[in-house]
Amino acid sequence: MKIALVGPAHPYKGGGAQHTTELACRLAEAGHEVVIESWKAQYPGFLYPGQQTIDSPEGRPFSPVRRRLSWRSPAGWALAGRRLRAYDLVVLAVLSPVQVPPYLGILAGLRGPRRPRVIALCHNVLPHEARRYDERLMRALLGRVDGVLTHSPEQAGLARGLTGAPVSVAALPPHLPAAGNGAGEAREPYRNLLFFGLVRPYKGLDLLLRALPPGVSLTVAGEFWGGLDDTKALIAELGIGDRVTLRPGYVAAEDVPGLFASADALVLPYRSATASQNVWLAHEHGLPVIATRVGALADHVRDGEDGLLVPPDDVPALRDAITRFYEPGEPERLRAGVKPVDPAPFWQDYLHTLLAL
Repeated sequence: MKIALVGPAHPYKGGGAQHTTELACRLAEAGHEVVIESWKAQYPGFLYPGQQTIDSPEGRPFSPVRRRLSWRSPAGWALAGRRLRAYDLVVLAVLSPVQVPPYLGILAGLRGPRRPRVIALCHNVLPHEARRYDERLMRALLGRVDGVLTHSPEQAGLARGLTGAPVSVAALPPHLPAAGNGAGEAREPYRNLLFFGLVRPYKGLDLLLRALPPGVSLTVAGEFWGGLDDTKALIAELGIGDRVTLRPGYVAAEDVPGLFASADALVLPYRSATASQNVWLAHEHGLPVIATRVGALADHVRDGEDGLLVPPDDVPALRDAITRFYEPGEPERLRAGVKPVDPAPFWQDYLHTLLAL
């Protein structure tokens, strides 16, 4: 089958680009003819306040990648659609409703006597911090495709409320940016926890700061999408500045192993979630995970075996979990239970569900 994936790829960074690229690799390995139709300018800067591109790929490379799409050039959207008429399947990777206008342009260009089947692959059907026009945009897109793939039953329910097209669910498979090390190795705890990744309100960093018990330190590494000054103010208000290290900014793939090696556990205090690679990333580096029971996070943490689970938005419960984690012998016991993930069965199920649409 000739398949075109429309979405971010290197030099764009982050989970969306990693997933698009790994999906292309897996489809090609399964015998399909695959191309990535990507971006030379994906978002205006004011809509994506973080660093958008990087020099080195975060995962294994893929070719061919065509980088012609630009938010500045609406005429190019329909041209891309006309190029893609030659394919059997077009997969639109949807990370934000901001992408809907270009995707509608591509769909317009696809019109013709032999229109390929079009699947919307929704990382999030609606954003965690939704704006008033997001639902209208997503309804316009999902109402024009032949099928929708989501990563959780909750997201599938949202999609079904916006379209009459078939909606399927497949768990987000692993697409890890760096090789792990030290899984299950015994060592003395550092009494240092890690918060890693984009810092946005729904990820609950403020809850973790309020929950941090005495004698435990925290490293926060990742891009802040606003709120850095508020975070610094909260740290000062709580009097924990001597125990919290802020490393704002993008963390390059080559820096990830050292960052994880200096922590006892990764903490994911999310208020809400759909799917995340961070549990698998921690396990790949030998770290237990303390996470909230939201989205797919709880699916990948075995409570009491390789991590601890707590209710969301509950500072006392989170503080209690961290305290229990540091009881004598617990960090070593939970670390011994950590096993690296095997991506193969996840990707097999994912490709089967995608192609069945």
